[in-house]
Amino acid sequence: MYRYHRDMLPRWRHTGRAAILSPDFNQTKIAMQDFPHHYRCVATANADQSRVRVSSQGLEDLTTDVPREFGGPGDQWSPEALLIAAVADCFVLTFRAMAAPSQIAWHALDCDATGTLERVNRTTQFTTIQLAIRISVPDEIEEEKVLRVLRKAEETCLITNSLTATVTLTVEITRQ
Repeated sequence: MYRYHRDMLPRWRHTGRAAILSPDFNQTKIAMQDFPHHYRCVATANADQSRVRVSSQGLEDLTTDVPREFGGPGDQWSPEALLIAAVADCFVLTFRAMAAPSQIAWHALDCDATGTLERVNRTTQFTTIQLAIRISVPDEIEEEKVLRVLRKAEETCLITNSLTATVTLTVEITRQ
């Protein structure tokens, strides 16, 4: 297992568990738009229901609700779960964008994100986010090169860069 903490000197050690395999992905090239980018979502609720509908033009609506930890039913996506999902998703998408130009071939990548929500100075906030990365690569790929691109993906993820939480990264590399 490799362990990397962005706010400390890198510490790495290895174990050999397998990465979770995912379906094939067709990498279609689409040009990125110039900045600034604008994202608009609308959340709609009724006074007599706890659920909220979240929508964004051209996307399927999501239903959210209060998580079990806050006394809700815990059977829908919550803002807390969506935020942590955004971190995991952004990491995977950032790595994927960096892998090809870095000449990193890979078979599968799994990012298991866990956020810790705490009260700090009377404010509820995520204080830490742990990313457990499992990646499967071909035998001939240099391990240090893979680790370098994984660290770079964590450092450049726009979601974690927008948060104050400390992000830690653990990596398991398997070979096929």
